[in-house]
Amino acid sequence: MIFMEGLKLGLMPFGDIIGSQLPKKLPLPGVLTVAFILGIGCTYAEPAIGTLQVAGQIVDPTKAPYLYTMLNDHAPLTVLLVGLGVGIAAVLGTVRFLYGWSLKPLIYMSLVPGALLTAYCTLDKDLAAIVGLAWDCGAVTTGPVTVPLVLALGIGVANSGGKGDNQLSGFGIVTLASIFPIVAVLSLGLYLKFTVPIETILANAEAAKAAAAAVTDPAWYDVSPGSDIRFGVQAIVPLVTFLLVVLFAVLREKLPNAFIITVGLFMCVLGMCTFNVGLTYGLAALGSQTGSLIPNAFVSLEGNPALYPVAIGITIACAFAWLLGYAATMAEPALNALGLTVQNLTNGSFKKSMLMYAVALGVATGIMLGVAKLIFDFNLLYILVPGYLIALVLTALSNEAFVNIGWDSAGVTTGPVTVPLVLAMGLGFGKAVGALEGFGILAAASIAPICSVLAMGVYVEWKTKRETQHAAA
Repeated sequence: MIFMEGLKLGLMPFGDIIGSQLPKKLPLPGVLTVAFILGIGCTYAEPAIGTLQVAGQIVDPTKAPYLYTMLNDHAPLTVLLVGLGVGIAAVLGTVRFLYGWSLKPLIYMSLVPGALLTAYCTLDKDLAAIVGLAWDCGAVTTGPVTVPLVLALGIGVANSGGKGDNQLSGFGIVTLASIFPIVAVLSLGLYLKFTVPIETILANAEAAKAAAAAVTDPAWYDVSPGSDIRFGVQAIVPLVTFLLVVLFAVLREKLPNAFIITVGLFMCVLGMCTFNVGLTYGLAALGSQTGSLIPNAFVSLEGNPALYPVAIGITIACAFAWLLGYAATMAEPALNALGLTVQNLTNGSFKKSMLMYAVALGVATGIMLGVAKLIFDFNLLYILVPGYLIALVLTALSNEAFVNIGWDSAGVTTGPVTVPLVLAMGLGFGKAVGALEGFGILAAASIAPICSVLAMGVYVEWKTKRETQHAAA
């Protein structure tokens, strides 16, 4: 709550001012440089990024060595490449705004390398486990910092210097910020496969395990909150510093409502620090425990017999996942912000409630499918391939406005509420049922709302066209 209020008072005004003034005062290379650095900075400031490191502690290095090393030994490099992916997406999205390009061909072209890398990694037994992580990273990166700032930048650029003729032409950048990190993480996995032997990973894991076992200080738990607080400061302060430099030195603009913005920035830092402590000891722990206990509904765990017959137990687990997804999505502040923005930009013709219900239904269905993947242990591609094929078909049938909204909705649904809870639940669930890894639920939760929003858009267009024809007759 503190973080989101600080975001609204402190960080959001920067996005509005910089987005509207950049095209007026800087040449194109300068605009793109600012967009690139802003994309990277937003990634580091995302609260849910800390979830990846928590998740890395659960991965078994003997079963998924490259997944383990990407979340432990090479965690900083993984986050950096995810940030670079978001930065490149911000650059491409800004160019799209300035020249009025359609989002459709960019989606088609950006999904091709992701699909090829996914196919290669899936066929490699050592890299198969990183596919779920890569597609989940696309969801983790688009949270309460990236979405408002990058969206404000996009809308500002589109309004001041863009050539789009649609009131929703500023949308679409969040979509690219979801796809490019997928390519980055898969590429990193491919690089590590050819440069880091599995034996080295296992040796490092044993050394880390021995070092952890050697810690006998009873006050060990006082150290981790300190690291969480440091992470919060390191995530927010560099981003704010960069925004101030751009505002004062580059754009030569004054800071409006300086006192309120300063208070908001302080609240951002305080909220981020508090959230990271709560993430480690609250949401992540709750999600992991819940995920590890729910399978007891249909399988025997640690000597405890299954609570229900298999069919009933699986039904209960899937229903739990669906309700969790629906409730967590409706609680996401970024979705509420997107719905309100869309409603304002369309003068009320596209209501906030319509978007929120469509997205929540999609996310709930996606999370249920992700849990079913862990229960029945089938490949994640059985969800992703049909899901993205449906999305591409609906994209071709939809107009540009619905395409922008539909693809961006996937990013805003995976924020500080959904990501830690669902990711930790998936990892705990996967561990309980003996799955190799518990990633992939967020990936399923990202593609399903795209399909649901686009399907709603196609229906609304068809209904409007039919009513127009009846009125003309």
